[in-house]
Amino acid sequence: MNKRRKRILALVLLIISIGFVALTILVMLYPTSFIDVEFSEEVQQHQNKFLDAVMEIISMPGYMPESPIMILCTSLVLFLFRYKKAAVFVLFTTVAGLVSTIVKALVNRPRPSDDVVRIVLKTTQQSFPSGHVLFYVVFFGFLVVLMYQLEDIPKFLRGFVIAVSLFMIFVIPLSRIYLGAHWFTDVMGGFLLGLLCLYLLSWLYLHKPAKRDEAPVAEQQ
Repeated sequence: MNKRRKRILALVLLIISIGFVALTILVMLYPTSFIDVEFSEEVQQHQNKFLDAVMEIISMPGYMPESPIMILCTSLVLFLFRYKKAAVFVLFTTVAGLVSTIVKALVNRPRPSDDVVRIVLKTTQQSFPSGHVLFYVVFFGFLVVLMYQLEDIPKFLRGFVIAVSLFMIFVIPLSRIYLGAHWFTDVMGGFLLGLLCLYLLSWLYLHKPAKRDEAPVAEQQ
């Protein structure tokens, strides 16, 4: 990576970090903002049992015990196909849950209440940031990184995993707001913090030398 790209990347990371800090201060000062209420009303305008079920299914992988099971199964599949380094780093995505829990406890923002929004699924932890969004950005985002790196995996399979992963990343914020589990600023906070965690995980993965059986095809030739 040349110096110009490094500077651009550093600037982007700085903007994301400042954005997250500013958002955190905002929700601490104004736990229930006009923007959040309006956004929730817009998302929840068209509700029915079918959409309820779809949004619940989209959110399901982010709950316990579904999320650790999904991580373990993904890691096991990669390990069985000799992608040992990738398998280990997939396990590291569990750290997203720890990061989410720590920030939630520090900010201590209450969840949306049923007198303001419709609550489809009740949750107990604090609201900011959205743990689901943070986890999806880190886990599914890292799968996208892996699919670009592991070039010996069939192209159609890599394309399918990338498409599903991007779908989950960009739909989960709407799911959490629709279900009444989070405010707009919660999901934005989860998204920004998730990007920072994803960058760190990806940087560690890409800068750790790969074994020959896991190196991209272009590097093995």
